[in-house]
Amino acid sequence: MAASCSLVCCGQEKDSDKSVIVRFSNGNIKNADKLDFTMFKNTDENNPRKKSQRILVAESDRLSYVGCNFGAGSLKCNNLCNYYVGVLNKKTMKMEVHSAQLFNMQPSIPGETTVTAKSQDTPLTYRDKVDSLIEMFGTNKQKRALSSRRLNQVGSDALHQAVTKAANTVIDQKGLEALQQEVSKTESQGDMFLHLPPIHSDADRPENVYLFDDLLSPVEFEALEQAGSTMAALSSEDLQKMRDGGCLCVVKVLEDMPAEDGAIRDKTSRCAFYLSLLLKLARLKNVTRQFGQEDGCPRIIQNKLLRTFSVETFKNGRVSNMVSSSMRAKLAGYSLALLLHMGHMIADLTLLHRDLHITEARMIEVAKSMGLTLIRPPRGLAAKEKLHDEHRRASLVLPLIKYDQFTERRKRKKMH
Repeated sequence: MAASCSLVCCGQEKDSDKSVIVRFSNGNIKNADKLDFTMFKNTDENNPRKKSQRILVAESDRLSYVGCNFGAGSLKCNNLCNYYVGVLNKKTMKMEVHSAQLFNMQPSIPGETTVTAKSQDTPLTYRDKVDSLIEMFGTNKQKRALSSRRLNQVGSDALHQAVTKAANTVIDQKGLEALQQEVSKTESQGDMFLHLPPIHSDADRPENVYLFDDLLSPVEFEALEQAGSTMAALSSEDLQKMRDGGCLCVVKVLEDMPAEDGAIRDKTSRCAFYLSLLLKLARLKNVTRQFGQEDGCPRIIQNKLLRTFSVETFKNGRVSNMVSSSMRAKLAGYSLALLLHMGHMIADLTLLHRDLHITEARMIEVAKSMGLTLIRPPRGLAAKEKLHDEHRRASLVLPLIKYDQFTERRKRKKMH
């Protein structure tokens, strides 16, 4: 049976009597017995800030190591924790517990300095002086705030260097002239360009400018089979409820849907259901995870809507989805592109802006950003024939129209 041992506490020890625990920054020492350790202490023992300063030197045949418990190279853990080391006396089988301090041993190469001290002639700024006072006499809270600010400053500098390196790499790959052309093209399109569906301006056919697969992928379109069948089987009463609920575009599409062609009818009904979800989403401010479940919305479509047309915000300890003004502009662009595919590249802007609860000017701005051609019937002919259709429409015609940016100038008030 193994012999048992007991612990003996040695009490409070002076700094000079503390045991030493060392670690080497450049690796592990295999033959520690061949190292010659020497401890140096500050001679000014009357100064309470200097009497505990120690320098530990470890010399070998090839290299020397130096560690200190003060200055920039010291370990801050000595000020935060108390360390103890146990020494077993094999004769009495008692383990004596001594207080200890840690030293970080770094190799010392002659002719090189590890710490570059500031010149005494260099004037310190007010911030540097305050930081020095906090380091010397500040509270623990002030020291933690100072350490956090310095870490953030180092992180911002590293981020700035990474961004500069990435920008130089992109410039080397694409060239400065090509990047300037892309920037000018984006600025000409305006901020609305960021929220439009993917555009293929070099397409040879109108339906290929805004691809249908970019609006609804084949997997998402297949998931809308059951919802599309339900939409196609709506009665006139259901259509009237939908009209009262603010889905005029969807009702118009379902009423004009052909009854003979089954493939076109199936595609139109699925797109109409997806369009109704876009219109409902545009009228909301905060979106819950249960959005669309009462209408039979598939899970893949629900995730797509939340991921593409909402912004995650953190409020009251919870993550919620919000539909911002920029997301409403994005919903308008995707809804307009979907209506173009459903209406032979012609869409009714008046009905759409009413369903989206946005102004007509905003809707026209989205259509112009997409390069569409605006259509409006003559006022005289409409008044003569007493037509109710005074709606503004947009069509996709190649080549796309590039509209000039219009900056509104307010009229100055006359001084009387």
